[in-house]
Amino acid sequence: MKILAILTVFIISSTFVFGELPIGEVPPTIVLEGDLGGRLDGTPWNSEELVSGKVIVLFYVDPDESDLNNHVSEAIKAEKLSPEKYGSVAVINMAATWLPNFAINIKLQSKQEEYKSTVYVKDLEKTLVKKWSLTDDNSDIILFGKDGKVLYSYDGKFSDAQVKELVQAFKDNL
Repeated sequence: MKILAILTVFIISSTFVFGELPIGEVPPTIVLEGDLGGRLDGTPWNSEELVSGKVIVLFYVDPDESDLNNHVSEAIKAEKLSPEKYGSVAVINMAATWLPNFAINIKLQSKQEEYKSTVYVKDLEKTLVKKWSLTDDNSDIILFGKDGKVLYSYDGKFSDAQVKELVQAFKDNL
């Protein structure tokens, strides 16, 4: 009986560990500016930009986990999707690491060179963790439809099957 109680507590508590957004919903609006963060150039970022008439993938990444889902980025890049129909946003959870901001900024500048069409955003206060309940200290990937509704949401390392699901979701919604 004790094992069943422990297992039940584990299952219930583990359901709250994951930060996947509800499918089919538009998450609450978030504005990152000033002390909360913003784009690399210092201008504000508003999550309403996700409602753009394009399918948009958002990567929410702890800098310590920045390479965890590179294979997802590469798979999307390999599809050579039309920039008129597709967009990407990388939000960096700056408060999730011991790395100094200047070091992260240098890496972000190089990433911006590699992925020129991606919008890079700094979240200085874990705003997306607090407002959207995304997972802290991890890698979250969310696919938004043209209307800003969540089409796909997952936190953690993507399997090959999940990468294929995400790419197919892209194609189905372009």
